[in-house]
Amino acid sequence: MTEHLGGAVVPTGFDVPVEPLRRAAHYTGEPGCIAEARGFAAQFLEQLRTEWCAAIDSRTDGELLLVVSELVTNADQHSHGPYILELEGTDSAVEVAVYDSNAALPRRFPRNPERVGRHGLEIVHAVASQVTVQRVPVGKRVCARVDLK
Repeated sequence: MTEHLGGAVVPTGFDVPVEPLRRAAHYTGEPGCIAEARGFAAQFLEQLRTEWCAAIDSRTDGELLLVVSELVTNADQHSHGPYILELEGTDSAVEVAVYDSNAALPRRFPRNPERVGRHGLEIVHAVASQVTVQRVPVGKRVCARVDLK
């Protein structure tokens, strides 16, 4: 940030960029991991509210926890090993990324209310402003960006 005094620009020392809030957790796939991931995400959101003064309403809070649940559940069901949940947020958006050891990219099925199951990515795409999937050396990374309202 700068101040303009009589046409002169005076640096104030507050123009340092601020890093997003970042947290990561590792899960083994044991029973209870999905609930632990939701709890981890809830703590992250509370920290984002406190440190970034992020205005996260209850609907967006629920949507973020839903995205975490869906992505972690997919990793839990389809990978053959541990997975990692990464959260990165600012006052305008949160990115949820899940790494797992299965290199097969997830399929998004066409909308079908009569189908039982396999609605996870459909839900994530409905809630997130952006969803990306990429192979990484250890498997894949699925990332969803949720804009804060």
